[in-house]
Amino acid sequence: QREPTAPLCMSALILSFLPYLLILTAFLGGAYLIIDVTAGERERQSLEPLLATPASRTSIMSGKILAACVFGLISLVISLMAFKICFLFSTGLGVKVELLMSTIALLLIVLIPILLIGACLLTLIAASVKSVKEAQSYMSILMMLPLLPTIILMVNPVKNQLWMFSVPFLSQNQMIMKLVRGEVISNVEWVVYLLAGFSLAGVLWTIAARMYHREKLAISA
Repeated sequence: QREPTAPLCMSALILSFLPYLLILTAFLGGAYLIIDVTAGERERQSLEPLLATPASRTSIMSGKILAACVFGLISLVISLMAFKICFLFSTGLGVKVELLMSTIALLLIVLIPILLIGACLLTLIAASVKSVKEAQSYMSILMMLPLLPTIILMVNPVKNQLWMFSVPFLSQNQMIMKLVRGEVISNVEWVVYLLAGFSLAGVLWTIAARMYHREKLAISA
């Protein structure tokens, strides 16, 4: 009886950590880029000439966020394809986890809100600190945030409820697990998830834009 349960335990372990790895990649995929183009440029004294151009500060900030999102999206695609290949080779070990291309496409859609949230939050942090080192000091705290839902659900599994799809990190965890298990996500769950995710990203973007309009932003510490 032990032999059949071993692959199941391994599959369950892989599935439990898969959401964390994907969410972390999306959340911090463009971290170093977004920190460098704000706090880094301030230290190199190249941010002030950029902000003095005719382009609005909001447009400049949005361009930096978009670049970080593109970088993070590429990281996600590479990670998902790596997981797909690893799962194909793990079938010989009795681990049955399959990622279809359609599932990968849906996973990317699910991770776009957290990608935007991460880029906007990091822009806000980078615009409010005095140096790259200080901005990077927040990374250890930010890396723990996606792990909390994984730990909570491993210790105390709960049944999906609609409110969960509006909570950052927990909602991504639930959506990813549903897709990987082949479960159907209802239209209401999609609406609540996307609305909550993009709304939070919009709030963070607005706050970051206000930080970018501070006169002392371009002043190197």
